[in-house]
Amino acid sequence: MNASPYTLIIGLEVHVQLKTNTKLFCRCSTLFGQPPNTQVCPVCLGLPGALPVLNRRAIELAVRTGLALNSDIAPFTKWDRKNYFYPDLPKGYQTSQFDLPICSKGFLDIRDSKGAFEPKRVRLIRAHLEEDAGKSMHDESQGKADSRIDLNRAGTPLLEIVTEPDIRSPQEAKVFLTDLRLLLLYLDVSDCNMQEGSLRADANVNLHIPVDGKMVATPITEIKNLNSFRAVERALVYESARQYDQWKRDGIALGGRPKQTRGWDDAQGVTILQREKEESSDYRYFPCPDLVPVTLSQSELDSAKETLGELPAAIRARLVTQYDLKEYDSDVIVSQGRELVEYFEQAVVAGAPPKRASSWIQQDILRLLNERQQSLADLGFSAVRLAELTKAIESGSIDTTRGKEIFARMLEDKNLTVAAAIEALGIKSVGDDELMELCRQLLAENQKAVSEYKGGNAKALGALIGQAKKKNPNADPRRVQDLCKQILDSSN
Repeated sequence: MNASPYTLIIGLEVHVQLKTNTKLFCRCSTLFGQPPNTQVCPVCLGLPGALPVLNRRAIELAVRTGLALNSDIAPFTKWDRKNYFYPDLPKGYQTSQFDLPICSKGFLDIRDSKGAFEPKRVRLIRAHLEEDAGKSMHDESQGKADSRIDLNRAGTPLLEIVTEPDIRSPQEAKVFLTDLRLLLLYLDVSDCNMQEGSLRADANVNLHIPVDGKMVATPITEIKNLNSFRAVERALVYESARQYDQWKRDGIALGGRPKQTRGWDDAQGVTILQREKEESSDYRYFPCPDLVPVTLSQSELDSAKETLGELPAAIRARLVTQYDLKEYDSDVIVSQGRELVEYFEQAVVAGAPPKRASSWIQQDILRLLNERQQSLADLGFSAVRLAELTKAIESGSIDTTRGKEIFARMLEDKNLTVAAAIEALGIKSVGDDELMELCRQLLAENQKAVSEYKGGNAKALGALIGQAKKKNPNADPRRVQDLCKQILDSSN
């Protein structure tokens, strides 16, 4: 595999809508999907004389997030006005934080369970609070190309999380966003619904190219309109190739070009130039005269720490050490959310063998939840019932195939126990004498498989399992195979 001719440098800006009932500086609802301009008031419309009042809950959620991201929480922070003109910004400025953000520094450790890259630490520059702007709705379907403005989102509380340029591949960027989203869901600070705009990411990307013993950097491009983690990954792949192709054409002259903002067109799979990128000085930041600074005491920070609970990285590690799960299996369970972790542990407490319970959750429970688009509560298969089923399989009372039949029957009747399901399905235990006679019959009828086994092919007897189930549906496949080997080995 050839080494890349450049180093890809990526930093992310993630906008997280905080899980508050009302907006950052007024009492308008943040409920999604309401008719345009029905959740507005003089404050979020920017009408003269309207004064903002801070939403305390937004501060609490920002602090909780900062603590989980190992950030320094500012005991004193203030509000600033970020001045720019856009139709969906009725005040002509956005209330944000500039030089004194509520969270500074911090990090998030990421790892890829598939081994695409080594575990690494992505450092954070800051996380600051700000209000969202409205939304421009472009109506081109009628051929008029009209744009309308919906200000329902104006004033919605956002926490903008800004990373250092520590990310080196599109895959790392996707994993960082995935892990960050999982952390935010465990913290219950946001619903992180990208389709509704609750989680948005912009990517800053450029290349470091070795030239004559020196490292030359291409201009930084900020990519916007990234509506999914997959889109982030695809956009970074495209943009890195585009920048390198342009470098090969323009060479050193490219270094004198300004930064750009480009939009991602997901349908075409390309980034499109929108404008030259602004510097912070272009926004003419100054302290907001309508809001007092926010001060936080140590006791408030201590109280916030107590609300964090066990976080995903710690749970992943604990499931591996406490229950001897593989890292991949632990990752799958944890990535589904706290509810599934609790379900797994409740099953183990009820007696389920941990590895078998993990396997059933991944292969059967999650499959049904995805197919039916249900929650665990709606599925109607409690952790105690899963424990009862997996214990029966582990003990050898039933085999996995019959276990799946029992599972399906118990789903149909939410009050059915394993024992009752076995009786309803007519499943009977087969004794060793009966199984031994069945195995002798199978071996007599399958001399080719016998010869292959004696010739050193240990897998040859696998062909007998299907025949055994046809002759006796209650035969345990594992026991049949063991007895067949026992008969053949003793005859040598």
